[in-house]
Amino acid sequence: MAHEPPRQTAADFHPEVLRLFDQYVHGQLDRRGFIDGAARFAVGGTTGAALLAALSPRFAQAQQVPAGDARIRTETVEFDSPRGYGKGRGYLARPAGASGPLPTVLVVHENRGLNPHIEDVARRLALENFIALAPDALFPLGGYPGDEDKARELFSKLDQSKTQEDFIAASNHLKTVDGGNGRLGVVGFCYGGGIANFLATRLPELGAAVPFYGMAPPADQVPKIKAALLIVYAENDERINASWPGYEAALKAANVPFNAMKYPGTQHGFHNDTTPRYDKAAAQQAWARTLELFNRTLRA
Repeated sequence: MAHEPPRQTAADFHPEVLRLFDQYVHGQLDRRGFIDGAARFAVGGTTGAALLAALSPRFAQAQQVPAGDARIRTETVEFDSPRGYGKGRGYLARPAGASGPLPTVLVVHENRGLNPHIEDVARRLALENFIALAPDALFPLGGYPGDEDKARELFSKLDQSKTQEDFIAASNHLKTVDGGNGRLGVVGFCYGGGIANFLATRLPELGAAVPFYGMAPPADQVPKIKAALLIVYAENDERINASWPGYEAALKAANVPFNAMKYPGTQHGFHNDTTPRYDKAAAQQAWARTLELFNRTLRA
């Protein structure tokens, strides 16, 4: 019987390769640019293309909660978004045997739309007795295309002012969903972390926000934040971490309570268990703190 090779981690890659991959993932470098740049660090017959393949997501391998898990119920829902693209769509997950109203959590994806990993995160929340909605920002352009490169390309075509309104509309839909208790939290990753910060400035009724390595909101919007904040950073993430000192100063100046965590030795994307940037210990600890915050602030 064939054994799966051991899972690679960030430590298996040269730091410069990880930096190039971060640029590639965020559209600052195209596929050829990554392959050519990474080739300088390829050893032992490895190629730049092989390094890209090794760093790319493996959704099935990382899945924690199967789509057909009998303990949860999932469905695709649509909602009106008159100030955004007109109509939004998302993946709704809830515990199958829920009794009594449950807190609700919006799950915001990275810059590739609603891929299988984010659906899995929504199912993980359902197993923790939350109702979770993961919208797909790419729905107006046909939805997540099933390919990460194509998804990134589509993502760059979105009108972000409309997309932000779609996430507000998704939040409003989730607050009134059947079986919900009317209390709302948001967790987002990378691009979604930036949206979590944005929603905290726009939704005074938001109970809790957990941005994972997301861009900070404009400093003049920070005084509007009423949500309990858990702000999660990776240590090796210059692009995102550059916005933290100003965000921290604005939070303190506005007396907004927050808890910020920077996980030593981690890379941007360390919670995403589909790629080698995943850091199991940091991800589990950050997720436990996320659940603790949601349980404390969103349950009746």
